[in-house]
Amino acid sequence: MQNKPKIEHNRPECIGCGVCAAMAEKFWEMDQEGKSHLISSKKLETQWETKEIEEEEFQINKEAAEACPVNVIHLLDKTGKKII
Repeated sequence: MQNKPKIEHNRPECIGCGVCAAMAEKFWEMDQEGKSHLISSKKLETQWETKEIEEEEFQINKEAAEACPVNVIHLLDKTGKKII
């Protein structure tokens, strides 16, 4: 069980549409490869990115995840349950 909500980003499957960066610029940016990058995240061996967030940051990232056309942004609540 984790203590904070978490974002997981399947970066290899990202198509670089930029919707997450437009909706939640505090958390997402477009990189030189044309893919989104989860700011201040930990990069895993799988090239996925992960980051714990505060409870009050959950909603804006949930909206960005819901807007992602290829569903590569996943949110887990503070219990570790996958929400998106």
